[in-house]
Amino acid sequence: MEEKMHVPLFDLTRQYKKIKKDVLKNLDAVFTSGNVIMGSNVKMFEKEIANYLGVKYAISVANGSDALRLSVQALDVKKGDYVITTPYTFFATASSIVLNQATPIFVDIEEDFYNIDLDQVEKVLQTHPKKEHIKGIIPVHLFGKTIDLERLEKIRNNYQVYIIEDCAQSIGSVWYYSNGAKKYSGTIGDLNAFSFFPTKNLGGYGDGGLVVTNDEKLADRVRKLRVHGASKKYYHDEVGYNSRLDEVQAAILRIKLKNLDYYIERRIQKAQYYNKLIEENGLDKHINYPNFFDNRVHVYHQYVISVKNEQDRDKLKNFLKENGIETGIYYPLGLHLQKCFENLGYQYGNFPITEKATQTTLALPMFPELNKYEQEYVVKKIKQYYSN
Repeated sequence: MEEKMHVPLFDLTRQYKKIKKDVLKNLDAVFTSGNVIMGSNVKMFEKEIANYLGVKYAISVANGSDALRLSVQALDVKKGDYVITTPYTFFATASSIVLNQATPIFVDIEEDFYNIDLDQVEKVLQTHPKKEHIKGIIPVHLFGKTIDLERLEKIRNNYQVYIIEDCAQSIGSVWYYSNGAKKYSGTIGDLNAFSFFPTKNLGGYGDGGLVVTNDEKLADRVRKLRVHGASKKYYHDEVGYNSRLDEVQAAILRIKLKNLDYYIERRIQKAQYYNKLIEENGLDKHINYPNFFDNRVHVYHQYVISVKNEQDRDKLKNFLKENGIETGIYYPLGLHLQKCFENLGYQYGNFPITEKATQTTLALPMFPELNKYEQEYVVKKIKQYYSN
């Protein structure tokens, strides 16, 4: 009888073993210094990640949700304004709009890549009855796949709307322009939000987030908003938040940032191997898998398959669980159908591609330290499910 293997969806401990010495050294330096909030590691991390991305300003915050919320506020989006975004994303993308008293306009996604459909975005900008009140767009580079940045820039210029890129899952991914230029996700928006939740491609050992921009005034505004709206201590220009990245997380993220490109290349290799195994086992008859790109247009924060028969998704998930394989569903319900957004008036059937994705997609184990034997076991069990 075959021995059952346990394959985690994500495992932080394997990575820690490789960087443990550096982490403990840096943490000891932080604790010895006694400066644990907004110290030298935060300043250096902001400088280093700005250099990595090729942007002028990087402002660290407490988490990715705050990065979005502060970005929306810094652009003066308020009651009566509308912001276009996707219903197929993590809750914070839309809640950042609502928490600033504005209204989200949901637009369906592309079938192949799950990113917001820019054709439909343009249609909304042209035909929506409140089009003159549409202040901006929050596109999401979902699962690590970059949206078309060149077209996004054209849309901003043509319609005079703000762009906030949600890069929670896409740090290090790129887009290649028609003129040969290469730009990282998170570098063309007016403000751009990142998350350092532990499972991210660049993740801490707790919460953390970042806002980046090339606009000095917007950078200053976000810096103030993260410390209760204060330009200097105890002098408040507006009501802001307590949203600071601490020294502990900054010290850890500085170590991981040096390894980020290596982590990404490993993820790409894992994705390629999954694709190869799926094809060799004839499973492409039953499932769709992520397209592979010869560059870092996709950094595979998640490796998400979709079943061709909707009835199979939950059964396959349960079968894999019984065989020791962890999987994830991102996301089981579109934001347009969430109870808290009932007042927006959306109904089932409004966004068929999103609704299909919520019923057919499944994330397989994906992290840099995943080994080929685990991947082979995962695909073997998928094949076994379809052979039964």
